[in-house]
Amino acid sequence: METKKYLQDKLLSIQGNMLNFAYLLTSNRDDAYDLLQDTTLKVLDNQDKFVDNVNFKGWVFTIMRNIFINNYRRAVRSGVVLDNTQDLIHLNMPQTSGIETPEGSLAVDEISKVINSFGDGYRVPFSLHVQGFKYSEIAKKMGLPLGTVKSRIFFARQRLQKALADYRR
Repeated sequence: METKKYLQDKLLSIQGNMLNFAYLLTSNRDDAYDLLQDTTLKVLDNQDKFVDNVNFKGWVFTIMRNIFINNYRRAVRSGVVLDNTQDLIHLNMPQTSGIETPEGSLAVDEISKVINSFGDGYRVPFSLHVQGFKYSEIAKKMGLPLGTVKSRIFFARQRLQKALADYRR
């Protein structure tokens, strides 16, 4: 019982750090609060799985990152439209781009321009990661060590954030 109270206190003490990390992942205040809440609940539900000699903050942030990735993949999967109509008439209908404003169109062009400016060593793994491939799948596909793939995606993400700093709200 004493251990649970200790973990709960530690969890409360890092809520600010967790919110910052959630905002970094989601880039949206409301989504960040939702992710924070989901992570807090998951940590509390699984506090019996925490091992004392493990970095608590790292354990919590890993849970948050995994929840974010799972939610993202679920959203991508649910975005797939299956046309079950006779003669596949919905496939021939014009599709909206999802970009509803001229500013949105410019932002997408700017993001694409920055990503395309990366060398193949950074652009390819980053693009595959954005498409939903796992790090291990990218490493296998490119014939690179897993750590190299992770670091290239990390550095590509940093370069993209720096190049697009003007778009942050």
